[in-house]
Amino acid sequence: MANTGIDSVLRDRVALITGASGGIGQEIARRLAESGTDLMLTYGRHADEAEHVADLARKLGRCAEVMQADFADPDSPARVVAAARERLGDVDVLVAAAGVAEQRSWPDVDGALWDESMTVNVRAPFFLTQQMLPGMIERGFGRILLFSSVAAFTGGVIGPHYAAAKAALHGLTHHLAARVADTGVTVNAIAPALIAGTRMLPLAPDDPVPPMIPVGRLGTTEEVADLALAMLRNGYLTNKIIALDGGAYPD
Repeated sequence: MANTGIDSVLRDRVALITGASGGIGQEIARRLAESGTDLMLTYGRHADEAEHVADLARKLGRCAEVMQADFADPDSPARVVAAARERLGDVDVLVAAAGVAEQRSWPDVDGALWDESMTVNVRAPFFLTQQMLPGMIERGFGRILLFSSVAAFTGGVIGPHYAAAKAALHGLTHHLAARVADTGVTVNAIAPALIAGTRMLPLAPDDPVPPMIPVGRLGTTEEVADLALAMLRNGYLTNKIIALDGGAYPD
């Protein structure tokens, strides 16, 4: 009988994780390494955190490479994909967790902030995906996991630039997933809300949990990683946006 263990799906695959120095990216990277996946990790400004999770992966016997990438630079997706292929080979799994989220009310959003939000939060995930999909389709296996936000459903509290960028990821997910679903490639997104241990949390440490979160607490990076790994292992789940928000948006 064929091995149907859950880790067999991801074992000996290559994953590219952007935003791997953030709390969510680090935890997903660690879980993937535990599942037998080799890792290409990118970071923006926090090299130590990305190197730390790479070291954990190497101790588990996996290959792990780290590189700096500023996704506000339109050329970064091509450089990152080229580096991943050179160092580790073809990429089987993309987890696009890099993002920017500067809180600003709608009257104060200027063109530079709008463009940065769209470039980092939408453009980069698309062009990373665009470059990887042909190889995934040819090999008959691929996993694309994008990171949205509950703000895409509700408007959120960070600002219109952020909500619009994250909502655009939903259209991107639906468009791509429907066109590659019969090739062994899945395209999905997670839309979290108020996750502790991340730099994008729009709350001060002592702020009360907003009443919009029915479970009455913040989510954890471990809970996000639990969902992410379940989605990456499941070849029948595609074209889905899954909100992980403590019941805030009952979609």
